[in-house]
Amino acid sequence: MITLHRLGHSDEPFLLNSDLIVTVEACPDTHVALATGNKIVVSESPEQIADAVREWRASIRLAGLRTV
Repeated sequence: MITLHRLGHSDEPFLLNSDLIVTVEACPDTHVALATGNKIVVSESPEQIADAVREWRASIRLAGLRTV
């Protein structure tokens, strides 16, 4: 899960299952389209979201290696 902030609600973070992300577009606000059909407008840039997803997936793999 990655932490994001809805546009205009920077003091209220929420967790998003990154496996639900279909696309991330900047137009100019960042729109995250989900596999559920929902769209969320967030304050993070597409690059920040991509970095958060990479970090999350790397942490899962690393945790799996530690248990073997």
